[in-house]
Amino acid sequence: MQITEHVYSTHIAEDPNTYGAMHPGGTQIYFVGDPSDRMVMIDSGEPYRHWRYQIVEYWQELGSPTIDAILITHGHGDHIGGLDRLQEAFGCTVRCHPKLAPRLQHILGGDSVAALSTREIIRAGGEVALRPLFTPGHEEDHVCYFLRPDRVLFSGDNLLGNSSSSVRNLKQYMNSLERMAKTRPVVVCPGHGNTIMRGEQRIQQQMAHRQGREDQVVSALGDGAATVEEIVGSVYPRNLRKSLRDAAGRNVRTHLAKLREEGRVTERQATYSLAE
Repeated sequence: MQITEHVYSTHIAEDPNTYGAMHPGGTQIYFVGDPSDRMVMIDSGEPYRHWRYQIVEYWQELGSPTIDAILITHGHGDHIGGLDRLQEAFGCTVRCHPKLAPRLQHILGGDSVAALSTREIIRAGGEVALRPLFTPGHEEDHVCYFLRPDRVLFSGDNLLGNSSSSVRNLKQYMNSLERMAKTRPVVVCPGHGNTIMRGEQRIQQQMAHRQGREDQVVSALGDGAATVEEIVGSVYPRNLRKSLRDAAGRNVRTHLAKLREEGRVTERQATYSLAE
């Protein structure tokens, strides 16, 4: 599927009854550049044989252009699976965050991995070029890529098409969303889910959503809630499905960690005494 003048995607459907439940809308693997000349690929998906076949078949449908590099958004298994086989098939370099480079070098061997720098411009054939943005939050080694000619932002897992992203460090994540918004993308191409049109607006909405949730957590603390469970009970609907309560608790913990990092809340360790 062609998304913009220089962006192409092969969509990989996932079974919602199995691990695919974590990726509503499936996964997208992107090829960027000129199919008649040179391109780069973004991420390599899961380590399944049929995924690799689909990716290679789509590359062949594009005309088997020279692949200059595989650009990695972050080191989760569903973004670097099959990387060794695809890198070997394309005979290209793998580019990634410096924190991820040693791990990928160990996996691939040789000199096939090169760490990105913050001021680098990555050529994808002709005048087409991408700028890497170091955007920690979902993961510390996360990188987004901005294609200025098409005003496309490849968001990895920092922004998803059909669901909310999990966040490891919320303070970093909010800073990364601000940096992503500054590119003013027209289109956001996520690692999972549908392509996002009006991309800048969607990033702003995500920032407002996260800030609104933080305000609710702060309000719950002000009203006397003192545990994660009490905050969840205050912030989320009382009829929240049991299967979603664990996810709600994790979300609250990320907000509390951010507030603690900012010095706005304190945490006291639990105390114990012998039972009578």
